Amino acid sequence: MLQVGKPIQDFEFQYYDPKTDQWGRMRLYDILKEGKWVIMFWYPADFTFVCPTELADLAAFAEEFDKYNTEVISFSTDTPYVHRAWRQTEPLLKDFNFLMGSDASCRISRDLGIFSEEEEVAYRSTIIIDPEGTVRGVEVIQNNIGRSAKELVRKLAAFIYVDQHPEEVCPAEWEPGKETLKPGAELVGKVGEVWHL
Repeated sequence: MLQVGKPIQDFEFQYYDPKTDQWGRMRLYDILKEGKWVIMFWYPADFTFVCPTELADLAAFAEEFDKYNTEVISFSTDTPYVHRAWRQTEPLLKDFNFLMGSDASCRISRDLGIFSEEEEVAYRSTIIIDPEGTVRGVEVIQNNIGRSAKELVRKLAAFIYVDQHPEEVCPAEWEPGKETLKPGAELVGKVGEVWHL
């Protein structure tokens, strides 16, 4: 089960790599050992409706994820072969080049606590993991609502910023270059005097 602030358990998974048009097996910690952040982007199923819009949105921010040394892995309970067929037939996925992880046994999503027994697919879930393997953020939503890659990049940037500036916190709508807050007794009850939406 996922717990923010705790290490994620390592696991092996199959994947399809759109960049090489190959599939294979790897372990999550193989990526973390490279010093990268990892975003596990779970979606219910290939050949569906909201899912390709989300992956196309992720692809549009590929340079941003690269800038933050982040490996994005999309995951569903489909096989790598289905991933390949979907990637090759869905026009929205023509620029999608992130690894496509497979959880065909549903074991990984069940272990993480993000599997819908009613729908028999994973929930739309986003898991942000730092290079040490610590879970920094988890979002799980119903499967009929798509997510925003722009907001995901913003959260990633904020996690990295506060790692580098542990005396500061990032308020709502914070983006790189915007003001942060420095918690302290003098700020209690007076945040509105120094921060405005």
